Amino acid sequence: MTRGPITPAQVDFSDPAAPAAPAFGDVYHSRAGALAQARHVFVDGNRLPARWQGRERFVVLETGFGLGNNFLATWDAWRQDPSRCARLVFVSLEKHPLTRDDLARVHAGNPLGDLARQLVDRWPPLTPGLHTLSFEGGSVELLLGLGDARDLSRELVLDADAIYLDGFSPKLNPDLWDEWLLKSLARHAVPGTTVATWSIHRPMRRTLASLGFEVGLAPGFANKPEMTVARFAPRHLPQRPAGREPLAPGARHAVIVGAGLAGAACALALARAGVACTVVDALAAPAQASSGNPAGLFHGTLNPDDGPHARFNRAAALATQALLRELGVPQQAGLLRLETRLAQDAMVGVPGYVEPLSTERASALAGTALSHPAWLYPGGGAVAPGAYVDALLQASGATLKLRTAVAAARRDEAGWTLLDDTGGPLTTAPLLVLAGGHAQLPLLGELAVDLTVQRGQLTHLARAPWVPGLPIAGDGYAIADGQGGAWCGATTQDDDTAPELREADQVENLTRYARLAGLVAPPRAPLAGRVAWRLIAPDRLPLIGGLALPGAPPAAQLRLQPRLPGLVVCTGFASRGITWAALAGHVAAALALGGPRPLEAELLDAVDPLRFALRRQRRPAR
Repeated sequence: MTRGPITPAQVDFSDPAAPAAPAFGDVYHSRAGALAQARHVFVDGNRLPARWQGRERFVVLETGFGLGNNFLATWDAWRQDPSRCARLVFVSLEKHPLTRDDLARVHAGNPLGDLARQLVDRWPPLTPGLHTLSFEGGSVELLLGLGDARDLSRELVLDADAIYLDGFSPKLNPDLWDEWLLKSLARHAVPGTTVATWSIHRPMRRTLASLGFEVGLAPGFANKPEMTVARFAPRHLPQRPAGREPLAPGARHAVIVGAGLAGAACALALARAGVACTVVDALAAPAQASSGNPAGLFHGTLNPDDGPHARFNRAAALATQALLRELGVPQQAGLLRLETRLAQDAMVGVPGYVEPLSTERASALAGTALSHPAWLYPGGGAVAPGAYVDALLQASGATLKLRTAVAAARRDEAGWTLLDDTGGPLTTAPLLVLAGGHAQLPLLGELAVDLTVQRGQLTHLARAPWVPGLPIAGDGYAIADGQGGAWCGATTQDDDTAPELREADQVENLTRYARLAGLVAPPRAPLAGRVAWRLIAPDRLPLIGGLALPGAPPAAQLRLQPRLPGLVVCTGFASRGITWAALAGHVAAALALGGPRPLEAELLDAVDPLRFALRRQRRPAR
């Protein structure tokens, strides 16, 4: 993947009928009308809406999002069709996206005003990678890839039903039409995939034909007499990577072990994909174990090389921000994270995602004299995990089976059956999702050896000498409790099973609180707080994906490893459950059902549960 910031598009609005891109010397669409062009070339050119009718899911892949008119026209056609597919997933790549302000200006007079306003409202910060924008209660999804299409096309994991080849003229923007990119796109085609474009560029047409497409011409739009249409009909199909095959294709019922953040997020993502879910938990109510703390932080991270951790945490934080807003979960908006290594003049932010603040500005927001500059994550903040879990479960419509301890799981022709400690069956489903915390370790088999159970104690100050104006993190964290007090913490002790509050841990938490606040000494307070346990992987990333098929030899790459059918793991959330849950649930559902993955392939490998086994396999023998 290409690293580095996204350069926004520069739009020339001097001709309202045809906004132009000076950097490419071309216009974004015909002066005859953007929506009319989108409908004729791309919607009609791919024989929509007829081809999606009766389908559970239909996937469109586009090479240039531009102003977004192709997406809006496709969404509108879906909305107007009473026989539409249950889910429309529109995947679009864009190297130079518009800023939110320019997008709003472009669509100020759009006849599809309601749809355009929703698009502008959900427009993400311009950060590299895949962004999921949800509409129509999750029935319409825009997977927006920001970055070079030549990089992103290799990282996509999806099967496309229709391909929109769009972009500026092949003469002015050749990289978007050349053989290399077309080959990358063809890897996402399946027999019957259609292609449409306004261009009749001969090298493009020859390449499509050589890749197994039946290529033809159709009447063009406005002043273009012809356009290109194609259909994928290859003589031979390459073998698909075993590790990328859906784990439970066609499943309509899932059983999820764990009623915390991970399980609830999986339930919502699966429900939006048409799967009825039963959530099983040994405790008496949801969000009682690791997800039971009264408050917790959510935010992204930033590092100079924008490696897998930073990219995954950024994608997860943005997904959480969008879902919390959609579900209406109460939150403390905005988060400060102290910067103790970089000088203020070396701190470079990302507009809309993270902003560097001077010590003085950060102190004003925190309500105390901080000793360091800070990063402001405007989309981060704090939330009560229980309220978030309740909202996820309610939106999912899942059936809850509480006070139900699971001792084992057995696979047979019917799918997966959960068993109690006597070996009796509890429930059966074609898809099993293991989304609990440390209590489910016996169900994870060999995977458990790679995980650490970590105790954490949180402290409550009912009368706090300093109540942070914004949730703040650094060496420890502090969150206002809304009643004049604060929560602060938290300790970390590996393999410590003691459930009682400890005075020494409270002293440690209050010492960190005092350092954050700039207090001369830690405050004294009665012993109060909560103990919970985190499940942590060695590389501090979650585990999301399938387990190895028993008897299958180890593969040299994760994407080639055959997986156990019908089983998805979604666990190991460490101390980032709030931040990770929304994205993790979406990834788990896509892996199970085969929809477009909302993460790049490199990041799918980074969270794959089998990554540690592969690393051990590659380690040279001593």
